[in-house]
Parts: sequence; structure tokens; C-alpha cells
Amino acid sequence: MLKIRFKPVTQLFKQYPWLLLSLLAALQLAGVLVVNRFSTSSTASNAAPAPTASADSPADATRSPVASPQPKAATKSATKSAAQPAAQPAAKSSGSASSLANSSAPTAPVTPPQLTAAQQRLNEQYKQSFTNSATSVDSLIEMRVAIAEGLPAVTLSGNSELMIMTQERQPLNSMAAGTRYTAQPSANGITLNGSELPAVILIEPASDATFNLGERSYRGKLMLVNDGGKIWAVNLVNLRSYLHSVVASEVSPSWPEEALKAQSVAARSYALTYYFKPMSSLFHLGATEYYQVYSGIGREAAETSQAVDATAGEFVSYRGGIVESLYAASDDIVAEAFQGNGMSQLGALSLAEQGYSYQQILAGYYPSTGLGKFVSDNQ
Repeated sequence: MLKIRFKPVTQLFKQYPWLLLSLLAALQLAGVLVVNRFSTSSTASNAAPAPTASADSPADATRSPVASPQPKAATKSATKSAAQPAAQPAAKSSGSASSLANSSAPTAPVTPPQLTAAQQRLNEQYKQSFTNSATSVDSLIEMRVAIAEGLPAVTLSGNSELMIMTQERQPLNSMAAGTRYTAQPSANGITLNGSELPAVILIEPASDATFNLGERSYRGKLMLVNDGGKIWAVNLVNLRSYLHSVVASEVSPSWPEEALKAQSVAARSYALTYYFKPMSSLFHLGATEYYQVYSGIGREAAETSQAVDATAGEFVSYRGGIVESLYAASDDIVAEAFQGNGMSQLGALSLAEQGYSYQQILAGYYPSTGLGKFVSDNQ
């Protein structure tokens, strides 16, 4: 019976072999469909709703369903959450697995505290001071300015504690805040309120604090030296703070901005001349009218400080060198004292009021010169 039933089929395949190939291909396709259908049914049966996580049963992140693509902010948040130390306990939740998937969404920003008007002004002043100091190349140069020359004694104090150190910055002692001290020369050094110290000491206030010598307050550090039985006091201060005092001591902060800028550049050039060719091994230059007036922080003003910062690093230059930019109050004094080679401050004021720029003012008073500028490596 079998041979009789299948013989015609065999003969049919021999006669038409392409039918056999078609049948085999159909059987293979049917097998693939059956396997896929079985896999789909199996996946659907395993995708039962995840159990609700209770407070006693922390949810396992590996059991969360695959989420659809999220914005980058959500992706960063999830990455940051996964990077927490393993020793940190898992957060418990009473929500479902779907709510856990949303728990990594960015939280609302914290509202900053409300500041009073006075606090806001103070905050802006601090930020501006930090920004100017961080960006001003003048802050990178330390000037040594003699603020007391050959005196039998000096008095000093500080609003904060002052540290006393050797020249090599080795600690020696400290000075209490608000206490007045007297420094006098001794046979072998300096006596400070009865304490015997070396012949050269360095006094340094806390960061951003000031010290007082006599009735004036200064920024930076103070070096006291017993030289020949006399006390010399030298202020170690950066060029920026030095110029803030000098420009405000030499001219009025009420002058036009271009006149203040011209004075700033002239004062910087003069200071740099003595920085590279100091008056002595102890200090670069003095603080009196013989040099240029330096009064500490008592004469600082916002307008003159802004002019200094606006021209940071600029100096009067001749063939790449620094010009000793002499200046005096009037043309008559310049003519008498410097044979006409220098800037008249009142003349600079008049030119600024006529609309001349500080570059034009300087070019007029220092012929054949230009403006040079030194910068830091990161500028």
C-alpha cells in the first residue's frame, strides 16, 4: 500500500525536481515561524507585572523594565546615582517599579538664600575684588617700599593676629590683635615689647588682613630691620595694591578717567624702573614725594583703583625698555625740576577734559615713546 501510495509522488519529484526544493523551503520557513511564535509566547508569559516594592523589601534596579530613551539630563542623573559608594544603604520606596524608574529624574534646584541690600553690595564688592586680583598681572610683582626710614622706634599693631617670622619665614612669635607694640633697635637685633628678636624680622597678617604702622594701615607684609642702630620698616606689597594707593595719593579721584589712566601708567613705569634698579638691597624705593607718594590704604578710592586695573601691566616704553616717567604737579615744576622732561598732572587733567585719551596724553608728554605691556604666562 505504501509503495502504491507514494510511487506517484516519487515519480512526480523525479519529473519535476523543483517541486521538492520548494517543499523543503516551505518546511524550513514553517519551522522558523513556529520557533518565533514559541519564543514570543514564552516572553509574554514571563513579563508579568513586577511586584510592588514595600518599605521592607527594597526594589532591585536590575529588575526594572527596559525604559524608552530618556533625555541626556535624565541619563546623567541615573549615572550619578549608580556611582554612589556601595557601602551606602539602598533607598527604600513605597512606590512601584515604574515610579522607581522616575526616581532618577533631576530634582528641582535649591532656592538660594535671600540677601539684604547691604549683603548683596558686600557680596558684589568681594566678587569684584577677587576677579580683579585674579586677572591683574600687577598682582604678580612684589614691591619693597620703605615706609619708615632710620627711626629710633616704630609702633605697630593689627586688627587680626600678626605672625612674627625670620627672613626665611620660620615662626618666632605672634602679636595679639588690637594690641599696640613698639619696636626698637637693640645691641644684637630688635626689641618688640621687651622680647628680643633677630635684626631682621618679617611680620605677616592673616590673609587679606592689614597691619598698622603708626597711624596708617597697609596691605601686604612688613619687614623690620635694625640697620646701624636705627629701625627701617619696609612694606612688601604687590604692585597692584601699591598703585591703588599711589594714584589716589598723587591726584584727585574726581578727575576724568583718562587723566587717572595716564597717571596710573606713569606711576607704574616709575615703580618698575626702581623695581629693576632698586635704591638699595633693602628696598626698591621710598614712600615720600622724593619718589612718589604712597599712603597705604587710607587714600584708596574706587575711581583711581579702577584706572589702575584698567591699565594693568601697561608702562611707558622706549625701544622696548621702561621709561622713568617723571611727573610733577604743573608744567612750571616739570620745567624747573626735570628740564621739561616729564608729565604735568594738571596738564594731563586739562587734556583729558578736552577729550584726549590717556595714550595721547602720555605720547605728548613722553615724546618718541609708546606703551609697553607685560603679561602673565596664562594670558
